[in-house]
Amino acid sequence: MPSPHRIALAVRDLRVELVSGEPIVEDVTLSVAAGEILGVVGESGSGKTTTVLALLGYAREGARIAAGRIEVAGERIDGRDERGTRAVRGLLVSYIPQEPGNCLNPALRIADAIRDVLDAHVRGGKEGVTVDSALAAAQLPATREFGRRYPHQLSGGQQQRVTIAMAVACEPPVLLLDEPTTGLDVVTQARILEEIDRLRRTRSVAMVYVSHNLAVVGQVADRIAVMYAGRIVEEGPAMSLFITPRHPYTRGLVASIPDHRRPHRLHGMPGVAVGVGERPQGCAFAPRCTQKVDRCEAELPRLEEIAFAHRVRCFEWPRTPSLALRDALHRKPKAAGPSPLLIVEGLRAIHGHRHGDILAADDVAFTIGVAECVALVGESGSGKTTIARCLAGLHRPAAGRIVFAGIELSDKAGDRPRDLRRRIQLVFQNPYDSLNPRHRVADAIARPARLLRDLSATEAKIEVVALLEQVRLPSRIAERFPRELSGGERQRVAVARALAARPDLLICDEITSALDVSVQASMLELLDGLREDLGLALLLITHDLGVVAAVADRMLVLESGIVREEGPVTDVIAKPRDQYTRTLIEAAPRLPNADLVATRGV
Repeated sequence: MPSPHRIALAVRDLRVELVSGEPIVEDVTLSVAAGEILGVVGESGSGKTTTVLALLGYAREGARIAAGRIEVAGERIDGRDERGTRAVRGLLVSYIPQEPGNCLNPALRIADAIRDVLDAHVRGGKEGVTVDSALAAAQLPATREFGRRYPHQLSGGQQQRVTIAMAVACEPPVLLLDEPTTGLDVVTQARILEEIDRLRRTRSVAMVYVSHNLAVVGQVADRIAVMYAGRIVEEGPAMSLFITPRHPYTRGLVASIPDHRRPHRLHGMPGVAVGVGERPQGCAFAPRCTQKVDRCEAELPRLEEIAFAHRVRCFEWPRTPSLALRDALHRKPKAAGPSPLLIVEGLRAIHGHRHGDILAADDVAFTIGVAECVALVGESGSGKTTIARCLAGLHRPAAGRIVFAGIELSDKAGDRPRDLRRRIQLVFQNPYDSLNPRHRVADAIARPARLLRDLSATEAKIEVVALLEQVRLPSRIAERFPRELSGGERQRVAVARALAARPDLLICDEITSALDVSVQASMLELLDGLREDLGLALLLITHDLGVVAAVADRMLVLESGIVREEGPVTDVIAKPRDQYTRTLIEAAPRLPNADLVATRGV
């Protein structure tokens, strides 16, 4: 760990509240040394992003930084007016967003976007930094041709590297990273993580890394702060939290992480996280905690140090069960039925482009049986989503056949009978784009139930409540609009909407990439249960090999639209035969405690 005397970021007693006075984040105290990475984890609504934005001196509309002291490189960030705060953003502290495509100005060329950052701080003593040096710092081509590109002409990984180039252009001592690899495939993710580690090593940049992906955080962070209901509930060295978590909430998060090397049964934590304005008098986690006592419901625990650099906010932390070796998952191969539910033969798909057609899938063939889960795995651009859209009738194949329940499907969803449309449902990766912003959650879920199953308004209302419970959402959100939900909540609404049609085949396009590990575990438990109870078949598109190992029976590895390898999940992951498959498996993040848990039984 870097020397504690070189503190780059110090936060004390931070409180962010709504204008009404309700706290969003409170009593947050932390520090980060130069060259150190602090991971901040927790479920949606825990206050992670609010905390990080406050470190920029920023609060979202309807909120304010009410108290606290924030110092970066010895300078106060809090207490400045807007002009003063803007002057230090990018110079002392920079922010790398979750969705670079939405944050980069589509009208600005890459070089111009970086130049804007440099121009804003040219008086800050950074005259020696250039656009080329900023691009080179992020391992991007420092060429005129690349600098003249627009954001839409870059891949997702390149867009993220551009935001890194903008963030480090003025060489700030502190970087704030908010889910910087969410949605990226494992190979691109590994490259971004390597770049982050290189910046830490070569420039001694202090970083705060926010993520719901604990496997990724464990790969890069020196220390981890776990947040729940706006407070830090545990903080300590990363390895300690993975091997011997002391807060029951931390333990629940770690136990929910899938691992492709050691597949185990996933069990999500009971209950749902409390929202702002719903926090109880005592410990906020008490309603979900299996080891609570009367004191927990009446009194708020303080964050106490239980070991060197290890703090826990829990009265009963000595009783937190150890992470016993989890039950290995031995999934029996599905017995082949009389005929597969879905047959795909010779599928070829292209995307038209002014410079020539782009091949998205070539001669793809596979089957899915009743209650079987097949996973499509590959880097971005490998053709996974295009294949899914062909199955759903949203992209016209150039060649091939798609047969469902013995019926050859029309290329367009609109030409298919209503019952066939009901039986095949697609859940998109980005729920914000697929949910109508003018429809309340209840209306979005009820619509397929009424249109495809002929349910009455009363029956549909009952169905909405049941489906929200299935995807672990409180019934109160039924009257909210998509913009009022977190990303994880929107994704669960999208899954509930698809299930409202009672499909036989559910196509899931990266549906867990925006979910917390605990919610992801519950979602995968739900889908596994539906497979057993209703015979629901799944086509799972994901870059998370841990998820694949936890739920899928077979997997197809795609590269540039071509199937490189296919077989049972356990066989492909344990003994990959194709070099591309090996590259994916080696790049996938792995739990840092996997071997220790196996050998020590902790």
